Amino acid sequence: MTPLAAAPALLHDALLVGAILFALGLVGILARRNLIVMFLSAELMLQGISVSLVAWSRHHGDFGGQVLVILVLTVAACEAAVALVFVLQAFARTGRLDAAAWQSLREATLPRAVDHALPASDAAPPRWPRLSTAGVEPAADEEAALEREHV
Repeated sequence: MTPLAAAPALLHDALLVGAILFALGLVGILARRNLIVMFLSAELMLQGISVSLVAWSRHHGDFGGQVLVILVLTVAACEAAVALVFVLQAFARTGRLDAAAWQSLREATLPRAVDHALPASDAAPPRWPRLSTAGVEPAADEEAALEREHV
């Protein structure tokens, strides 16, 4: 088999692997609510795209796709570091890694987004402020101390 005849087969195989990686990442994002699994699925989608870019770059005989893959890998590494900070912050505030944990990280001035598919344990009952008796200093609210008024 000549090298020119093998090139379409290699391109087809690499594009198939890239499509499978991208599809697995998409299923992981759509089907799971765990924040770590969702970010790993996004990374899997980026790797599927990178495999496809390298395959097209090799098929056309230039290095443009491979240079773009290096840039994608650099951005993915930075994104993973920032995502890890967000996941750790959400876990520290809520004690769970459910995607609904992002609700506690919103600004105090923004309305709460309602997800009607949440289990009953994720719905927090409203807390109304209570007046203290005369001469007694009210207890400090720990959650209000963690939120900033302005960004």
